[in-house]
Amino acid sequence: MSGYRRRGTPYRPPAPEHQSAERHVRSSWSLPAFATAVTFAFLVVSSLSPAEEVQALAQAPGELPSQGFALADEVAPGAARDGYEVSRIRTAPAIGVPDPGSAQAIAYDMLLARGWDTGEYECLVALWNRESHWNVYAHNTSSGAYGIPQALPGDKMATVADDWQTNPVTQITWGLGYIEGRYGTPCGAWEHSERKGWY
Repeated sequence: MSGYRRRGTPYRPPAPEHQSAERHVRSSWSLPAFATAVTFAFLVVSSLSPAEEVQALAQAPGELPSQGFALADEVAPGAARDGYEVSRIRTAPAIGVPDPGSAQAIAYDMLLARGWDTGEYECLVALWNRESHWNVYAHNTSSGAYGIPQALPGDKMATVADDWQTNPVTQITWGLGYIEGRYGTPCGAWEHSERKGWY
C-alpha cells in the first residue's frame, strides 16, 4: 500500500537515505577575494630586498634556523666554489634563554658564573650544535670524540668526574675549561671552528 495515499493529504516524497544536514554554499566573491589577498602578499614579499628580508625574519617571532642569517657587514669572504663566492658567518646566531633543566640551561648558568656574557653563550650554543647537537652520548666513531664538547678522546673528561660518559654537568665543566684554556672564550672557539671546521 505504499503507492497509495489518502485523498486530501499533501504528497511528500520520501527522504533520501544519505541526506546532507548542511549544504556548503560558496559566495560569488570569496574566490576573487582570496586570489587578491594571495597576490598582494606575494607582491609585498617579492618587493623586499635581501637585507630587508633578513631583518624581517630576525624580527619575526619564533626560532631562526641553526645556520643563522648575516648581513653583508657580518660576513667575511671565503673560498670560491663553482663560480660563486662562499661567505662564512663570523657571529653566532642569536638565541633565547634555554629551557630549565636542559644541558643548555646548565651551560648557561656555568658560563655566566665564569663571568662571560650572553654573546659568549650564543657562540657556545652554535659551537656545540655543530659538534654534537648537545647530545651527551654523541660519539664520533671515526675520531673517537665523545659527548657534548666532543672531547678527544672522551676519557679526558674523567679529570672532572668518573661519570663523564653520561653526565652533562661533567662534560660541560670539562668543555668550558678546555675552551677557556685553549681559545679564551666560547666566541674564540667558535671563530676558530668557523675558519677550520673544528676547535
